[in-house]
Amino acid sequence: MAEQVIKPDLDFVKGVIAAGGDSLKKCYQCATCSVVCNVTPDQNPFPRKEMVWAQWGLKEKFKGNPDVWLCHQCNDCTAYCPRDAKPGEVLGAIRKQTIAQYSSPSALVDFVNNKSSMILLILIPAVIVGLVISMFGSWSPEGEVIFSNFMPILAIQFLFTPALLFGVGVGIMGMRKFWADMKEANGVTTGDLKGSVTAMFKELMSHEKFKECDESKDRATSHLLVFYSFIALGIATALGVLYIDILHLESPFRFGYGTPIKIFGTVGAIAILAGSYLMMSNRFKHADRVGLGSYFDWLLIGLIGTIGVSGTLAWLTRVAGIGGLAYPLYFIHLVVVLSLFVYLPFSKLAHMFYRGAALSFNKYSGREALAEAQPAVEAAAAPVKSPSESEQTGTETKQESGQE
Repeated sequence: MAEQVIKPDLDFVKGVIAAGGDSLKKCYQCATCSVVCNVTPDQNPFPRKEMVWAQWGLKEKFKGNPDVWLCHQCNDCTAYCPRDAKPGEVLGAIRKQTIAQYSSPSALVDFVNNKSSMILLILIPAVIVGLVISMFGSWSPEGEVIFSNFMPILAIQFLFTPALLFGVGVGIMGMRKFWADMKEANGVTTGDLKGSVTAMFKELMSHEKFKECDESKDRATSHLLVFYSFIALGIATALGVLYIDILHLESPFRFGYGTPIKIFGTVGAIAILAGSYLMMSNRFKHADRVGLGSYFDWLLIGLIGTIGVSGTLAWLTRVAGIGGLAYPLYFIHLVVVLSLFVYLPFSKLAHMFYRGAALSFNKYSGREALAEAQPAVEAAAAPVKSPSESEQTGTETKQESGQE
């Protein structure tokens, strides 16, 4: 029998533990987590194998592993774990480590998700926004409260467009590397890419996988609200670009509330407030069973919630004409939005790239179709009894039960 040399990566293990997987060593491989999970595939189920790989520091096992991202952190596994090893939290920490494998520069992943860096995390974008306002805008505009007098629209576009392009660009490059690794690790060369991506988007639009969870099924509602709030706010932003850069309208944001930009903006604001509130309340609601989550989780929830609250309050105080509050609130809103854009591929929000790729690959490779077909194959392979055999078996069973 050939010997296999295992080379554990201790830094990887320490990184998983530091990122919220401190319960990792409690796992004793009973497989309860894989049994109770409704999302895991029948072939190569998770998270049992990922738990042992992480314990042994087998970092290379996670290269091109789609299962880490197929996990939706329902935390059914954590709720039923007899050792309180919290597999859901551990897989979340492993995802943070895999983000570092694919995002460049990878050092930003540790910086963004390190609690001790939180002040710098906000201070840096705050200084950048402040410098742009000092150069192109005014810290104390006089007269009617108009945000473009505080920070001109062209200055916002100059700063935020490159930031968004940077975040999305790094995310796409990481996703491409991840896709190549999945193909190599799973020995897949061809598939229906267009059909797989289309099916993935349909699944995301309904969040149907979240609805398969038991312990925290209500997370589907909060995630859907946040998901669609980003879409609505994205449409409102795109309409703003249309009005300003293409139609050259002077102040589109002062139009009546029946205009599309106001409709999408209002719907997006309501959805992001409701969604972020439900995300936080659900965490506390299920804390006794699955825990509150790690800093990696709460950083994203905090950014999204702050964007919703600061944006809404800035709008309300602007309408009320309270410039002393409206402008500082708008400044906070701009800082947090810039943070979200720049840190997008290095924070938990990166799952929009990697989970989407994993879901697509699961269909592209045929793994999902194989898992769905397995129960039907097993049923077809089961021996069919004749009516007489069935009756005889039933009689024997009853007799045995009676004897017992």
